[in-house]
Amino acid sequence: MFSKDGKAKDATPPRICDVVWHDGKFIKWNDARVHVMSHVLHYGSSIFEGIRCYSTKRGPAVFRLKEHMQRFLNSAKIYRMDHTWSLDQLCDASVDLVRRSDLEQCYIRPILFRSLDEERPAFGVNPFPNPLACYIGAWDWGKYLGDDAIEKGVDVCVSTWNRLTPNSMPAMAKSGANYMNSQLIKMEALLNGFAEGIALDDRGYVSEGSGENIFVVSGDVVLTPPLSSSILAGITRDSVIQICHELGITVKERSIQRAALYVSDELFFSGTAAEITPIRSVDRITVGAGGRGKITTCIQKAFFEITKGERVAPGDWLTYVNASASKPDNNGHKVKEVISTPSGAGNESAVKYQTAATE
Repeated sequence: MFSKDGKAKDATPPRICDVVWHDGKFIKWNDARVHVMSHVLHYGSSIFEGIRCYSTKRGPAVFRLKEHMQRFLNSAKIYRMDHTWSLDQLCDASVDLVRRSDLEQCYIRPILFRSLDEERPAFGVNPFPNPLACYIGAWDWGKYLGDDAIEKGVDVCVSTWNRLTPNSMPAMAKSGANYMNSQLIKMEALLNGFAEGIALDDRGYVSEGSGENIFVVSGDVVLTPPLSSSILAGITRDSVIQICHELGITVKERSIQRAALYVSDELFFSGTAAEITPIRSVDRITVGAGGRGKITTCIQKAFFEITKGERVAPGDWLTYVNASASKPDNNGHKVKEVISTPSGAGNESAVKYQTAATE
């Protein structure tokens, strides 16, 4: 979607779902707006998630939806964002959004942030006086690190920027503020001719990429940094660990020295956007044979078979969007929702009508 240095678009923009879920209502994409004086814009007070929905023979299927939404709720709790949304409500909203989008596959983005009460505005670092706003959007997003990356791998560097220390910014929370650190890592890598950067933690051990967890293959053993290395507890990371168990591959969590990257047999990233992406070189030092290794290929194959619904997952990982096209209301009736946004109206004017038809 972007040029090699990340500065200019060089491809067709992705298809975007034309509606967005906002605090229980579906509004038009173009009506999803935030005030310029909102707390989130000045102080980075947001938490979010990234979730993929895959195309399968049974229609669109969201990958590990509940696990992602539980992490979303956990992030909100860490940042004392007290809201009314339950796990089931957020999951249902995501499924409804995908159904409305008519996209066979897409990327789902829930976000919760501190907004602005325009009638009684509050300014300053203190977040508590500011209201919360929750949105979920979706778009068709291809391979995050490029179409060839899944097969051929990517060239990366070790960043000069470290990951945040655990007691300065919580890595367990997927917060917007954390991704300022990620942007520094990503920009440095792109401007130096690499696809991605790998950050070290405050002790000098391997942490993760700007938006991906990392795995090191040494012999027939797969290694990955522990949570104590200031990593996000990735859902795809957990999936890889479980897939390794299923395949009989030994996987261990342990601290990894920078030099271990250079002498590894294989390396790969994992993440919702990156999926399973091989790393072919680090700091211009070739990894293994310089391409996708045997163990990486095996794990990658199992992962994509699971996401396509062609292989039984270690758990209940796929939520099929078309499994239930409509849900009964409190009276046992099927409910059809129609959204209307009056001309010139903002978010607050979006109206949700419900028409029930007796079965």
